[in-house]
Amino acid sequence: MAPMQYDCLYTGERIPRLGLGTWKMGGGMNPDRSQDERVISVIRAAIELGYTHIDTAEMYGAGHTEKLVGQAIRGFDRERLFITTKVWDSNLRYHQVFQALQGSLERLGIDRVDLYLVHWPNPAIPLEETFDALNEIAERGLARYIGVSNFDLDLLKKSRALSRAPIATDQVPYNLHNRKYSRNGVLRYCQENGILLTAYSPIERGTLLDDPEVRQIAEKYGATPAQIALHWVMRQPSVITIPMSLNVEHLESNLRALELELDPEDLARLDQLT
Repeated sequence: MAPMQYDCLYTGERIPRLGLGTWKMGGGMNPDRSQDERVISVIRAAIELGYTHIDTAEMYGAGHTEKLVGQAIRGFDRERLFITTKVWDSNLRYHQVFQALQGSLERLGIDRVDLYLVHWPNPAIPLEETFDALNEIAERGLARYIGVSNFDLDLLKKSRALSRAPIATDQVPYNLHNRKYSRNGVLRYCQENGILLTAYSPIERGTLLDDPEVRQIAEKYGATPAQIALHWVMRQPSVITIPMSLNVEHLESNLRALELELDPEDLARLDQLT
């Protein structure tokens, strides 16, 4: 099994390049309790494999996913885990942000999160009001780091100006088929300003597994298409990723993406893929 690799937050603290996303574990926008035991078991197995960054959100399963994460992490050394959660776009008023975080902490069974993100921007609520709350949350130690998700370049710059602590990350969709946040300048801005880009949907909900170019390169290296797709994302400076899988074998396989070494010509082929 490949050892975990790390990137660094602005403090110098290490964070795994490969984390565990939990979207659709325990439901989409509504709770789904039909696979609770499986979800808890998979998260625990992932931690034992070396996945110590777990990403969730209050919106996932309408809070049910956070409950499952909370049950799964019980018994593990809290100091070894890096827990990220997010406040939904309807809860961005000053008092709502505090209420949302308190609900997340209760469901997760912890007294602080490692990273707290604005899940989506909401143009109906002033970003200044949201960051008044986030700044206080960070200063009170309820979240060790704060950041944003799905923010374009203008909103990321505004967030950076409003935040009294550095923005830790912008979590966005980013993969071989989806280069939007590279084209719109967010990736370069993150790399130039000590912000991590956290790539979600790194396999584009499975569609990259059938890409002929990706499959051809995977075959050359005795790898899986998923490993190639993940390797391409993680080889870029200041980029980490959080794929989701309920298959423990896939989670173990994904770790091997960390040890791949592709020839420059193959990396160039992937760079040119659209």
